[in-house]
Amino acid sequence: MDFNDYQTKSRATAQYPSIGHPVIYPALGLVNEAGEVAGKIKKIFRDKQGNIGEAEREALKAELGDVLWYIAQVATELNLPLDEIAEENLAKLLDRQARGKIKGDGDNR
Repeated sequence: MDFNDYQTKSRATAQYPSIGHPVIYPALGLVNEAGEVAGKIKKIFRDKQGNIGEAEREALKAELGDVLWYIAQVATELNLPLDEIAEENLAKLLDRQARGKIKGDGDNR
């Protein structure tokens, strides 16, 4: 499945309230789901000495799927195709790598 196909198909399940601007709800959902990923990883290091077993991997896969869903909805609300976002991001990173700027801070390095 490619990103645009996922974006189109995931839209059929997008049922959320419009609160001000349609991008607000999925943007907040994205932050929430990303926090759930971080929380699960935190607990793996707190409770399991950082050992990521199959159950933990499956739980993280489910949470990452939720992150992906919200990314797709934010992109859709902004009329941005996921394929284009992915391609431009990869081009940016490869350019930074080629210039020896993959490490460091700032958006424009």
